[in-house]
Amino acid sequence: MTDGPDNPINLLTREIISAAIEVHRELGPGLLESAYEACLVHELTDRGVSLERQKPLPVVYHGVELDCGYRIDLLVEKSVIVELKSVEAVERIHCMQLLSYLRLSGHKVGLLINFNVPVLTNGVRRIVNNFKE
Repeated sequence: MTDGPDNPINLLTREIISAAIEVHRELGPGLLESAYEACLVHELTDRGVSLERQKPLPVVYHGVELDCGYRIDLLVEKSVIVELKSVEAVERIHCMQLLSYLRLSGHKVGLLINFNVPVLTNGVRRIVNNFKE
């Protein structure tokens, strides 16, 4: 994978953020996470982006795959995990949750998007797992 702003992962994360901004412009802050998730799925699908919603994420322990109830909010184009929040403030635990999902799944890039902010760009965090920026 090439570094730089035009690599496929960077282009995809920009598209996801653009779609999230559109959802936030329409709805504003203050709704439940599930409402933002449904609208973001709709927006990304309208843009021709493939995704999986509420994808189960097993934990592999001693070679055994265990269903521990973890779910990825969105897995976009089989490469970017999107974890959605609608909280007063993003805490370190939210970032660690996404990083754990990246590690468990083997994916490299995730976006943590908190819709409960006045300006959505202030609510977006990119988390990477062994990804060369």
